[in-house]
Amino acid sequence: MAGDILSIGKSALFAAQAGLSTTGHNIANANVAGYSRQVVVQSTTVPVDMGVGFFGTGTQVAQIKRFSDSFLDTQVRSSQTAKSAFDAFNAQISQLDNLLADSSAGLSPALQAFFKRVQDVAGNQASVQSRQSMLSGAQTLAGRFQAMDGRLQEIREGINSQIAANVTVINSYAQQIADLNDQITGVSGDGQHLPNDLLDKRDQLVRELNQHVKAEVSQGDGFSLTVSIGNGMPLVVGKQSYKLAVTTSPTDQARTEVGLQTANGKVTVLGDSTLQGGELGGLLDFRTNVLDKTQNELGKVAAGLAFTFNAQHKLGVDENGLPGGDFFTLAKPVTTSNIYNNQLSSAKVDATISNPAALTGSDYRVDYDGANFMVTRLSDNKKTTIAPFPQSKPQTIDGVDFAVSGSASAGDNFLVRPTINGASGFAVALTDTSQIAAAAPISAKAPVTNTGTATISPGSIDASFLSAAPTLPMTLTYDAASGNLTGFDPAKPVTVTVNGTSTTYPASPPPAAPTAIPYATAGATYSQNGMTFTISAGAKDKDTFVVSTNTATGDVRNANLLGSLQSTNIFDNKNATYQSSYAKLVSFVGNKARESQVNGQAADAMLSQATAAAQSVSGVNLDEEATNLLRYQQAYQAAGKVMQIASSVFDALLSIGH
Repeated sequence: MAGDILSIGKSALFAAQAGLSTTGHNIANANVAGYSRQVVVQSTTVPVDMGVGFFGTGTQVAQIKRFSDSFLDTQVRSSQTAKSAFDAFNAQISQLDNLLADSSAGLSPALQAFFKRVQDVAGNQASVQSRQSMLSGAQTLAGRFQAMDGRLQEIREGINSQIAANVTVINSYAQQIADLNDQITGVSGDGQHLPNDLLDKRDQLVRELNQHVKAEVSQGDGFSLTVSIGNGMPLVVGKQSYKLAVTTSPTDQARTEVGLQTANGKVTVLGDSTLQGGELGGLLDFRTNVLDKTQNELGKVAAGLAFTFNAQHKLGVDENGLPGGDFFTLAKPVTTSNIYNNQLSSAKVDATISNPAALTGSDYRVDYDGANFMVTRLSDNKKTTIAPFPQSKPQTIDGVDFAVSGSASAGDNFLVRPTINGASGFAVALTDTSQIAAAAPISAKAPVTNTGTATISPGSIDASFLSAAPTLPMTLTYDAASGNLTGFDPAKPVTVTVNGTSTTYPASPPPAAPTAIPYATAGATYSQNGMTFTISAGAKDKDTFVVSTNTATGDVRNANLLGSLQSTNIFDNKNATYQSSYAKLVSFVGNKARESQVNGQAADAMLSQATAAAQSVSGVNLDEEATNLLRYQQAYQAAGKVMQIASSVFDALLSIGH
C-alpha cells in the first residue's frame, strides 16, 4: 500500500513540477511577440479494483495546452494587412499632397505669375521690358512643371525600391514558414502532442507576412499551413515555398512589377490588383490609382497649355513681322511595344495630341487580335476599334490621333501614354524676346478720304488663315447703287453675320461674275479666308475699307488673346481652365489623402480591438500566472508531503518485518 501512496505522490509531484515549469515558461515569454499562453492539462490515471472498490493511482499530465483562437487570429491578420496597406499609402500620398498644394512650390503661383506677365505685354504696348518679363515668367513656369514632374519621378523610383524590398522580405517569410512546417510535421507524430512554441513562431511569421502582403491561411497536411496570396496563388505549401520576383513591365521598362518565379526560372508578371493588402499592396495601389493619374493629369495641363498657347501664338506676328512659332515645346505621347511581341511583326503605333479638350489623362493599350486593332482606355476599359484598317488617316480617340501601320501577329500589343511626359517635356521654345508674336497679322482701316462715317474693326483671324494665305491688301468698295461690297476674294465664300444671323455667300471664281456681297446698313461682321472684321453703318458711295498686312509697331491684339487663354475653358470638353483643371487634380489628391487617413485610423482601431480580443485568449496575464505559481507550489509541497509519509509508512513496515 505504501508503494501505491509513493506512486501517487510521485505523479502528483511530477504534475505540480510540470505546472511550475509551464507557468514559469509563460512568465518568461510574456513579452515575446506571438507567444500564446500554455497550461498543463491533467487527467487521472487508471484506477485499480481492490475488491471493495476502485482505488485511484494518481494523476498524469495529459497535455500542455496552447491557448489560441484561429478565428481571432484571422481577424488580427486581416486588420494588420489593412493597416499596413493604409500606412504605406498614407506615407506616399502625404508627399504628393504637400507637393501639389504648396502655395509657394505648387503650379498655381507660377501659372498666375506667367499670365500676369502676358497681360503686362498687352498693357505696355509690347515693350522690351515686358517682353523680357514674359519670357522669364515662361521659363519659371517651365521650370516648375519640370521640377514637379521630377519630384513625382523620385517618388516613383522610391516605390520601385520599396517594392523590391518587400518582395525580398516576403520571400524570406515564406521560406521560414515552410521550414517551420517541415519541423512541426516532423515532431507532431500522431498529433496528440504538438510543439506549441514552434506553432507560435509560425503564427507570428504569418502575422508579420501580412504586414507586407495579404495572405490567406488554410490547414495543410500533417499540421502544416498552406499560405496563399492574391487570387489564391500559393506562396507556401507544406515544406515548399514559392518565390516572388521583381521584374520590369513588358511595355514600360522603367516600371517595376511583381511576378511569380516559375521552376524554369522565368517570371510571370502578376497584375497590381492581384496583390492587395500589406505594405506591398498599399504601394501598388498608390502607384496605380494616384501616382499614375497625378503624373498624367499634370502632363495633361502642361500639354494642353503648350498646345493652345502655341496655336494662338502662331496666329500672331513677332517684332520682325514674321508669323509666330511654337512658344512652348509640346511633349509627344510615349508609345512602347510589348517586348514579347512577335519579333517578325512590323506593326507600329504612333500617337499625336490633336484636341486638348478631349484628353482624359488615361493611358491606352493597343491590342491586335489577329483581325483588328483594338484601343482600350485603361482608366475604364472602354474599347474602340481602329477602323478602317489599313488607315488612310489617323483615327482620333479622346483627343489623340492614333496612327497604326505595318503588319502584326495576334497577341501583339502596345502601350500609349499621351500625357505622361507632358510636364517633363514642357519647355520654352523661343530664344529671343523679339520672337514673341504679340501683334495680329492683319490690320483693317477706313481711309480718311472716305465721305461716310462707317468704320471697320482692326480685324482678327482664326487658324484657317494660316492655310488660306489670302492675297493682301484687300480693298473693299461700297457701291451705293447696288448696295454691295466688292473686292472680296471671288474664289472663297464669304459669311456675313447681322444681329446674330449668319449667311454664307458661295465662291464665284472667274470667269464667273463675283458673288454680290450686300452691305448691311445696320452694320455687319464679314468673314473670309480666316479673317473676320466688322463694318459699321454709315458708308457712302465709293467708300473703301482696306485689309492689309499689319506693320504697326506696338500692336498687342494677339497678346490680349494670349492673356485671355487663362480664363478660357480648355479641358474636359471645354469645361475647365488651366487653373481649374490643376485645382481639380489638387482636390483629387487631397480627398484621397483624407480618405486614406480616415480609413487608416479606422484600420488602426480595428487592429487594436482584434489584438485585444486575441490577447484575451492567448495573452499571458502575469497576475494570473503569479497565482498559478502559488497554487502549483502548494501542490508541489503537498505531493512531497505525501511521498514523505509514504516513505515513513514503508520504513515502519520494514521495521515490523525485523
